[in-house]
Amino acid sequence: MAAHEQSNGSAETTPFAVPEIKYTKLFINGEFVNSIEGRTFETVDPRTEEVIAKVAEGDKEDVDVAVRAARQAFDHGPWPRMPGSQRSRIMVRFAELVEQHVEELAALDCVDAGKLFVWGKLVDIPSGVGMLRYYAGAADKVHGEVLKSSRSLHAYTLKEPIGVVGHIIPWNFPTAMFFMKVAPALAAGCTMVVKPAEQTPLSALFYADLAKQAGIPDGVINVITGFGHTAGAAICSHMDVDMVCFTGSTEVGRLVMQAAAMSNLKPVSLELGGKSPVIIFDDADIDKAAELALNGILYNKGEICVAGSRVYVQEGIYDEFEKKLVEKAKIRKLGDPFDPNTQQGPQVDKKQFEKILSYIDIGLKEGATLLTGGKSWGSKGYYIEPTVFVNVREDMEITRDEIFGPVMSLMKFKTIEEAIQRANTTKYGLAAGIVTNNLNVANRVSRSIRAGIVWINCYFAFDPDFPYGGYKMSGFGRDLGLDALHKYLQVKTVVTPLHDSPWL
Repeated sequence: MAAHEQSNGSAETTPFAVPEIKYTKLFINGEFVNSIEGRTFETVDPRTEEVIAKVAEGDKEDVDVAVRAARQAFDHGPWPRMPGSQRSRIMVRFAELVEQHVEELAALDCVDAGKLFVWGKLVDIPSGVGMLRYYAGAADKVHGEVLKSSRSLHAYTLKEPIGVVGHIIPWNFPTAMFFMKVAPALAAGCTMVVKPAEQTPLSALFYADLAKQAGIPDGVINVITGFGHTAGAAICSHMDVDMVCFTGSTEVGRLVMQAAAMSNLKPVSLELGGKSPVIIFDDADIDKAAELALNGILYNKGEICVAGSRVYVQEGIYDEFEKKLVEKAKIRKLGDPFDPNTQQGPQVDKKQFEKILSYIDIGLKEGATLLTGGKSWGSKGYYIEPTVFVNVREDMEITRDEIFGPVMSLMKFKTIEEAIQRANTTKYGLAAGIVTNNLNVANRVSRSIRAGIVWINCYFAFDPDFPYGGYKMSGFGRDLGLDALHKYLQVKTVVTPLHDSPWL
């Protein structure tokens, strides 16, 4: 434990206070209600391992009620029929209300997910606001086009909202993922049922209340808290849900797709796992490259699907890079995420904490060498030291599997061809990073890597304008950008003859 600095509010001291928990019931048709069976589940503070709230546990019957509300709002309510400019004004008001509660919302994600409070306040919540405003700006710009025809026909397309959407939200970014799904669907004119992860239900319920205050009609946004195998499965298999958008593991993504196919053949959008490579060439600034690589695996304590968990460093700078990386990892400040000095908070829950530690054990048994870290940290809470493995092979589980924690595999390469080949040796294809000052190298590698987003001399550079999604087993469909708006729209072609014709 001496290898890592403790912040003033660390796991060894009294943690900062838990904020007031206002909303713990299901949100259906504009009202907070108990689940039909009256069951609840506990949400736990990962800093202290203590229960912070009991939340309503929605099940299939609750999903049925929520879907009926969303269907009524879509088929007969004003939201899909409203001029886009009017939806836009309401979404802007929603964004303003979120801004007014930024500290309270950041605190909820802090105690629910172990996220850094400062980052929540300055990055996560503002990014959600930015997405709302971005898609509010697009709501009145949805339109079709007039089509060219080889016959005497007039034809045009209409862009119409797809209908009732089921959103299944992961636990690692409760706010960003909520708005990444909800904002473009709102702009398109859809209604929806949102299921936040059972580990992090609190902020989604708060956002539902703010949406109502902003003027979003009842039934447009419904939030069902509960478990994936019950509430989530009911959404995926529901015959009156028109589309499902899921972010989570590849294993669960398969189940989502299967349920959608076996029900009403609803379309799905899947953003799944990743095992993203970061390739560092020998012309890079070693100190900056080491900082970038470390942030690439430790940001949000490694609980991010685009984490740069496989780092390849060209042999000319490898030894010095390794030294710099270890130095930086050892001074990483772990502690209470409310403390502004803390750089890394706790993993989201006990299950994830134990999974990460089990993978560290697997890596050691497979013959990899632990360069730094590898242990839990503190006397309570789900903290894990920044961990770097070397002497790693591509066939090891720690190199193949998505660990979803602060665990890096560090490897050496010689040539560009080798780097490209090894980077693509994965079933995933979500993201990649390239660090080089050579434009030709950057162009060649970025065009050769099979991944949905490639960052050159940066990492985690997201923007509402940038489409984001996966290749291969990292899923399909795109979040962010106008691509996300379009996936919530149906294209309808309307054809009229230009003159009377008996054969038309």
